Amino acid sequence: MKFEKLVKRQDIEELEDNNLASYAVKSGKSKGRQHKEKEHSYRTRFQRDRDRVIHSSAFRRLEYKTQVFVYHEGDYYRTRLTHSMEVAQIARSICKSMQLNEDLAESIALSHDLGHPPFGHTGQKILNGLLKNHGGFEHNKQGLRVVRLLEKKYPEFSGLNLTWELQEGISKHSVDIKNPIMGMKGYNFPSLEAQVADCSDSIAYNAHDLDDGITSGLLNLGQVRKLELWREHEKPLEQKYKNLDFKLKKYQVVRQIINNLISDFRKTTLKNLKANKIKSVDDVRCAKKRVAGFSKGMSEKNAELKRFLHKNLYNHRKVKRMEFKSEMCLTGLFNAFTANPALLPESVQREGSHDSLQRRICDYISGMTDRYAISEYKKLYSPGDKD
Repeated sequence: MKFEKLVKRQDIEELEDNNLASYAVKSGKSKGRQHKEKEHSYRTRFQRDRDRVIHSSAFRRLEYKTQVFVYHEGDYYRTRLTHSMEVAQIARSICKSMQLNEDLAESIALSHDLGHPPFGHTGQKILNGLLKNHGGFEHNKQGLRVVRLLEKKYPEFSGLNLTWELQEGISKHSVDIKNPIMGMKGYNFPSLEAQVADCSDSIAYNAHDLDDGITSGLLNLGQVRKLELWREHEKPLEQKYKNLDFKLKKYQVVRQIINNLISDFRKTTLKNLKANKIKSVDDVRCAKKRVAGFSKGMSEKNAELKRFLHKNLYNHRKVKRMEFKSEMCLTGLFNAFTANPALLPESVQREGSHDSLQRRICDYISGMTDRYAISEYKKLYSPGDKD
């Protein structure tokens, strides 16, 4: 039996150079890390990034951070963790079919929600209001803060020491001096892999919130039939299958919506690349407009879906009631810690920090899971609770 040689990092980098598109990011040509490190023998820079993200504390906590429904409302609803995995799957599929760097896009997808606070869509809004006089709060900026500073894994430096390209993807479009792209002259947009991950997030976000909204009973068939994306996929199903179970129909329609969005995205992005004569990674970043995206028709359908979700799901009475309780919880925690810092863990109280007390409190609260935030609130405001 013949054994082939073990694959080295340089072999993978050579494969990328030979097989990926000219405008794809190559791991061997990375702009590097914050702190210099010896390269791994068989993993590329972006593969190491992915592994560091997966093994981070912030990534594990995504399991109990919500999309729309708080963790205790049901085990079958999506969390930030399952959402991130779904985004990564979509991003890898798109990148493979377009000869882009799958490892980079996957790393961006898995890390894109690391800065999200507890309580789904409403958590960021609450923290931003509480921090309005102290720099505000935005989850992409917080994501950068998590991977650059807050994660503690290595004795030589704070953070995960991720590549410039992954940090570029995490920062997205947040205007901040710590956003890597801000310091690069002529750069207007992130890499194509980052744009793919961003659009994959949008595809997964909308389609799966639609799915969870129906599963929860907050959205019904009469409502979703007002959506063009729903109607155009439901009709062929009804013609093919008589009296199809609604759960099966829901799954198949949502599946087809995702496939339709991905197909349109691939086709339109390839068309834009040719029209704008994009030949290199710098061409993507220096372009006058974003290269990746949907066609005009699909953008309108997707926008309709977003408006529908905001009106019928995010503003549903039950979701608004949970938002109200979430605001009480986060505001109560922030006010208690601000008024009496001794209530904070010693690690948060540490002296010599360059950050304000409010920022350290924000870091602590935004890192909480839904259930931990609820537990902390009860402990602080219920005399009968221990600790």
